[in-house]
Amino acid sequence: MKNVRAMIGAAALAGATIAAGLVGISPAAQAADVACNNYSSTSSTCVNSQLVLDGTSHSVDWYLPNGTASALMVLEHGFSRGCGNLRGTSKAIAEKGVMVLCVNGDLTGGNPALADALGDVLSARTATPPAGKPLPSRYIVGGHSAGGHFASELGARLVANGYGDLAGAILFDPVASGDFTANLEAISAGGTRPVLAVTARPSVTNLFNNAHGALTALTNPYVGIQLVWERYVLGVPVGGSCHIDVEGENTDIIGTAGALCSANATQTARLRDFGSTWAKDLATGTTTSAYYCTDANVVSTCGSKVKDLVDRTLPLAAPIR
Repeated sequence: MKNVRAMIGAAALAGATIAAGLVGISPAAQAADVACNNYSSTSSTCVNSQLVLDGTSHSVDWYLPNGTASALMVLEHGFSRGCGNLRGTSKAIAEKGVMVLCVNGDLTGGNPALADALGDVLSARTATPPAGKPLPSRYIVGGHSAGGHFASELGARLVANGYGDLAGAILFDPVASGDFTANLEAISAGGTRPVLAVTARPSVTNLFNNAHGALTALTNPYVGIQLVWERYVLGVPVGGSCHIDVEGENTDIIGTAGALCSANATQTARLRDFGSTWAKDLATGTTTSAYYCTDANVVSTCGSKVKDLVDRTLPLAAPIR
């Protein structure tokens, strides 16, 4: 196990080095807002900009709905990854009318210091979206892998700062560190705020779903869904979920080497469907019942989108419980 983790760590370090060459451009060179590469949408735009956090300028991606955004969702990338690796998922959320912000940074251990710095800026409402767009007052925290822990730290910081319009959290196969449990409890506020996750099968890369314990300990009656298989062929499961399904077509060789699997297009589509719908619901204060269970332990209380995956003789997924 130690050798496997060492290999993954080496691959991740190599990825971080490559990423630094790609996104670690000096602030002076990146001072002007520029359109994100290869982004196409009829209802949103993507702009790369700079955001100063605790005295350091960071390259950030903003995803801007054409109209007035219903909320801001911070969607943070994982360890050794970059915001571009979450482009398709960010687009799916932005196209539901939610502004998305991603900070390119070192996500080792979820980088609590960076999360705190961003939390302070968002609490003070001094972040300025590009293109003259107003900063929404309602916030959602989210992230993938180590970015999921970052999201927990960010949410807890907003709570500690007394920010009154935190809608909840949406996590994608999070990997927990440090104060993850306490952070989620702060965000949940006794089950009054949604904390939701889409997770993959247990693996070395997600530390065998080490975030599940904190999720299931919450008083929230439903905390999301674990994707397992794409389908069954003659009773044999195929198309297993992967830690980097959230990256989908935006992943790369470093991502697949680190995850020890490839993103599955069907699982990516399912993940984005759930994640973007949840984001819209948290942003607008609505509930699209098909995507939730009243009680995760009772399948009959689940909506049609959940049931279609879990209420089968050979289930494709399971509520996190």
